[in-house]
Amino acid sequence: MPTPLMGLLLLVSVAAVPGCILAIVLMLRDPPRSLSRICAVLALISGLSATAVYCYGWFSVALGGPFPELCEDRNASGVPWASLKQDYWPLRNACVYSDGSTVEHVSTSVNGFVNVPAGLAVVLTCAAVFLCWRARHLPEGAS
Repeated sequence: MPTPLMGLLLLVSVAAVPGCILAIVLMLRDPPRSLSRICAVLALISGLSATAVYCYGWFSVALGGPFPELCEDRNASGVPWASLKQDYWPLRNACVYSDGSTVEHVSTSVNGFVNVPAGLAVVLTCAAVFLCWRARHLPEGAS
C-alpha cells in the first residue's frame, strides 16, 4: 500500500478511537440502549485499534524499523550479512546472509496487538448482528 494511504488510515483510526469511546460513555449514561449497538461500537473500537497498530508497524518496517540493528554482521558460520528482506504482512524482517541462510525477526507484540483486537472486532460484529436479528424476530412484549 502506498505510504499516504497508510498515513491516512493511521490518522483516521487514532482520531476515531476516542470518539468511539465517548460514544460508549454517552450510550451507557442513557441506560435503555440496545446491546447490539454497544457491541457494534465496541467492534468499531477494536477494529480501529488493530488498524492503528498495524499502520504503526507498517511504518516501522517501511522506514527500516529496529530490525537492521538486530542483524549480526556475521552469522554463526561466519558468513557475512548480505541484505534485509521485509514483509508487510505479517510484519517481519529477515536478515539474509551471503550463503542464503536467513534469520527472521517477527514482532510478536505488534502481531499480537493486531490479531487480538481484529479477532475481537469480528466476534463483536457477529454478536451485534445476532443481537439485532434476535431483537427483530422476538414477538412484542417478550423479553
